[in-house]
Amino acid sequence: MTGVGMLFILRLFTIFLLVLFFGIVARMPILADFKILINEREMIVKIVNKSNNPLPSYSTIFSAGMDLRASLEKDVELKPLERTLVPTGLFIQLPEGYEAQIRPRSGMALKHGVSVLNSPGTIDADYRGEVGIILVNLSNETYTIKNGERICQMVIARHEQAEWREVEILEESERGEGGFGHTGKH
Repeated sequence: MTGVGMLFILRLFTIFLLVLFFGIVARMPILADFKILINEREMIVKIVNKSNNPLPSYSTIFSAGMDLRASLEKDVELKPLERTLVPTGLFIQLPEGYEAQIRPRSGMALKHGVSVLNSPGTIDADYRGEVGIILVNLSNETYTIKNGERICQMVIARHEQAEWREVEILEESERGEGGFGHTGKH
């Protein structure tokens, strides 16, 4: 076999190996997951816990919100249509560009009519005071809040700050000024 023939076979073999390698790699989910892990960022939030409760945590692997617990010296009775500020004993320092959103727990809302009043509440990155939760009882029965009870969810979310550009008129849109149910009930 001549040198040219040998070079041709070597090139074919190299192409075969490349096709085989990239074909296998493209079908390997482990490498796809690895790429995602490289692009994910770990967020560390500084927290001071002055309660006797565990730190907020996610209940499941795909939970968006962490449960927060009441930090009480004694039970609090929340009468129908009454609201109260419930301490958590938590103080947090969020990274710049993030907020903590406080949301109701669906089970408390459905079973007891207890919800977060200003939902979602916002905790800004520069707030350093105790995280307090405004709960309201929308039911007809008194609800007792106990120390350590999970009272809301906290979702950490990225946000942007807008810059206003004042104009004389806004661009037209298909919706226009329609709002408050203008598209109908069904």
